Amino acid sequence: MDEKITLVANKIKDSKHLVIFTGAGISTESGIPDYRSQGGLWDKFRPVYFDEFMTSEASRIQYWEQRLDMEKTLCVSKPNTGHMSISKLHELGFLKALITQNIDGLHKASGIPKDKIIELHGNTRRVRCMSCKKLISWDEAQKMIDAGDMAPVCSCGGYFKPDTISFGQAMPAEETQRAVALSAKSDVFIVVGSTLLVQPAALMPEYAKNANAFLAIINLSQTPYDNVCDVLIREKAGDVLKKIVKKIIPG
Repeated sequence: MDEKITLVANKIKDSKHLVIFTGAGISTESGIPDYRSQGGLWDKFRPVYFDEFMTSEASRIQYWEQRLDMEKTLCVSKPNTGHMSISKLHELGFLKALITQNIDGLHKASGIPKDKIIELHGNTRRVRCMSCKKLISWDEAQKMIDAGDMAPVCSCGGYFKPDTISFGQAMPAEETQRAVALSAKSDVFIVVGSTLLVQPAALMPEYAKNANAFLAIINLSQTPYDNVCDVLIREKAGDVLKKIVKKIIPG
């Protein structure tokens, strides 16, 4: 594995347009369970589809109950070694963009500027009105729930919903377009902690590879790109990223 880590580190040092793509596998190391694997959120709850949320108060209440259950973990989670290693690459001037499927806000908490982060599936630390598009913080929504409003409603009458993409909800056009453009311009593209199965996010490595980027995958399980990537490392994200950074700035 040391040879692979050295190769990735050298590619980063020579890069002009490094893009890192992260999935749930980086945040599980902060104690946040992923959605789809055994013990994940969908093992515990049936997902509420977007059309259900918009047409049924009972479904909205169910959705918010699930979100409150998530908060037990989210409120205590902190950026881990993997997040901080990527943040270090930003500090060193290598990181062009960070594309993430994660909704936990831990990349921003690690110190990466908001304008370098593309959150393809949104961010659960903020809440958006589905009618007027007003944004409020999670803490503001929590106060409304604590006051007895189990499915918070905006002053305009619209439904408040965590600013994340639900099943059946359209992907954010601007973020998706930015991610495609940056992936297609990358010369080094590193996938961290994603099975690369959820579309259209999973297409980003393909855009990068089509642009002749060096493609590295750091993931514990298989991905559809394992046979076409330049480097495949099946180890924990935090351990690998820490070693890569150490190769770039030894000592």
